[in-house]
Amino acid sequence: MARHLCTWIAFLSLAAAPAHALEPKTMHAAGTFDVKLSPQPPAPGIEAAGLGRMTLDKQFHGELEGHSLGEMLAVQTGVEGSAGYVALERVTGTLGGRRGSFALQHSGTMERGTASLTVTVVPDSGTGELRGLSGAMTIRIEQGRHYYAFDYRLP
Repeated sequence: MARHLCTWIAFLSLAAAPAHALEPKTMHAAGTFDVKLSPQPPAPGIEAAGLGRMTLDKQFHGELEGHSLGEMLAVQTGVEGSAGYVALERVTGTLGGRRGSFALQHSGTMERGTASLTVTVVPDSGTGELRGLSGAMTIRIEQGRHYYAFDYRLP
């Protein structure tokens, strides 16, 4: 009986806690990465779609230290400066001192030269000490150098 009472007291104390007290704190990582893109032939039977396919091989430096492998599909339109791409990659390494892996999903468009890019952690893709990872990454390229900023949460 006393054990059940302790369980209920613990439950009620969590239920009474403000919602923000239960949410993990958002952390930030930043650094650079090197990327190697390797063109691949189209998948058999869909050559007429005009999709470009590439493999990704990245090395992250900074607060995220690791390696990733992935694939990208892209399409260009008949209008100069308009295109789209999607990609998935598996990152393995250390983030904020925690080791594991996670998947990133990219969705990018360019409309007449104006770019929009979303890179998010695939839900429940974290392994090892990165289990439960969520967040989003921004990427910028300046003078040929790639930079990332990663806002993330861990339980």
